[in-house]
Amino acid sequence: MIVKNNTAHKKSINIYWFKRDFRFIDNEPLCIAQQLNIPILFVYFFEPSVMHYPDSDVRHWRFVYQSLLHINKKLQSLNGKLFIFHNEVDIVFTSLVNKYQINTIFSHQEVGNNCTYDRDKRMQLFFNKHNIIWKQYQLNGIVRGLLDRKNWQKLWQAKMNEPTHVLSETNWNIELLTEQYYTTLQGKTLSNEITLPNNNFQQGGEDIAWKYVDSFIKSRHLHYSKHISKPSLSRKSCSRLSPYLAYGNISMKMLYQYTMQHYGTSSNKRALSNFISRLHWHCHFMQKFDDECSMEFENVNKGYNDIVKPKNEVFITAWQQGNTGVPLVDACMRCLVHTGYINFRMRAMVVSFFTFNLWQDWRELHFLAKQFLDYEPGIHYPQLQMQAGVTGTNTVRIYNPIKNGIEHDTEGEFTKKWLPILQNIPASKIHEPWKLSPQEQIDYKCIIGTDYPLPIVDIDATRKLASDLIWGYRKKETVKAAAVNILKKHTSNIQKSIKKKVKQKNQIIQTIIEFPQQIPELK
Repeated sequence: MIVKNNTAHKKSINIYWFKRDFRFIDNEPLCIAQQLNIPILFVYFFEPSVMHYPDSDVRHWRFVYQSLLHINKKLQSLNGKLFIFHNEVDIVFTSLVNKYQINTIFSHQEVGNNCTYDRDKRMQLFFNKHNIIWKQYQLNGIVRGLLDRKNWQKLWQAKMNEPTHVLSETNWNIELLTEQYYTTLQGKTLSNEITLPNNNFQQGGEDIAWKYVDSFIKSRHLHYSKHISKPSLSRKSCSRLSPYLAYGNISMKMLYQYTMQHYGTSSNKRALSNFISRLHWHCHFMQKFDDECSMEFENVNKGYNDIVKPKNEVFITAWQQGNTGVPLVDACMRCLVHTGYINFRMRAMVVSFFTFNLWQDWRELHFLAKQFLDYEPGIHYPQLQMQAGVTGTNTVRIYNPIKNGIEHDTEGEFTKKWLPILQNIPASKIHEPWKLSPQEQIDYKCIIGTDYPLPIVDIDATRKLASDLIWGYRKKETVKAAAVNILKKHTSNIQKSIKKKVKQKNQIIQTIIEFPQQIPELK
């Protein structure tokens, strides 16, 4: 008896799996897949397991959904479609392997959380079992499986200098699922919170990303260095490109090359030089996390493991809601919850207040991951540990929120916007309202302890206590020994290399992009 090969009757296809790479411009795996004479099926998964992970928030998925709409608009003009599933990856691929002869899965590597990392390991086993090749392409210069950082900067620079990948406008061979088949796997309808716009947040999409790029490189960067620490002014003078990099609406390579293209003609080269250095640091931290992803859960320096920080739900709730009684901290938290963005200095300050003044563990900060629209696991966890002072290699910085308020929100503009109860208080007094006299509180229509809370901790006393404890640990031999190993594993002479490369000429981007003059309002 002859047994027929079931694959003989299956259509042969390749699959492009969109992950955090929602773009057509400079998308290497998509460009390579297009060049093959095999139909491409485009898929994306809103995975319930990932969406219920502690770091997930609807704002992230709304941004993803908006990005997918841009992708589908492009594909529809090509008589194609991106198939969006609200379902687990395993379930959909199990069905697809029964329907098709799948040759190759194309995607970018993902520097994600433990949930997506476990999923990728599981899917690799699945693809191996079914003789499917999974080609994962390098993301933003991050080198997977790197043994040390000796040559990392050279590898990164080489990646940034590679020619951009340009898709053919006509050479498309797109596979479409039947509506009946798609419906059986599509999953539940996404909530209105995801599918409806929210104008408080930046909108997702490749076209919008390039509007931000163009406006920043050509004009907004002029005050970048001057305003970078200011909670209000930074909202326009900083690039605001972090969510577009996090979700791949633009590639790091394209952003780097486009910046270098305009560097020579900029009237503020120092600002662009500072911006370019942050592109390097962006990838440095992601590389660090990819090399040691356990830092999502564990102190990178094990010498700090015996620090005890009792969980205080009252403190945590007050901090999350912007009710600590410390104006700049509260204004930052309320702004972040409402818009998904605060500048880096303010991010460092609210983490410092949480981990030092409130003496809470950095592992309780999933709330911040949920609030940041630009949440990038590879940057988030290394930064948390650095700001929490548990690396043993970085300077311990305990930010004074009063001093930062006076220096960076001098007129109280940002504080008053997000804490309107304080709007009548003069700028000279707004950052320490607990010092107002009873008569001043009446005059300014803000009774401290009633209309606005008293500080939940003594800032000076808690700062000193935390400083003494953290610096005391810094002197321990276990911390010192671990710090040496950390430096060996995760560092390279990055700063010197950055300064050198910024001075070098770079190739001109060949892709021609038309930019509208206006970007969406930066809130």
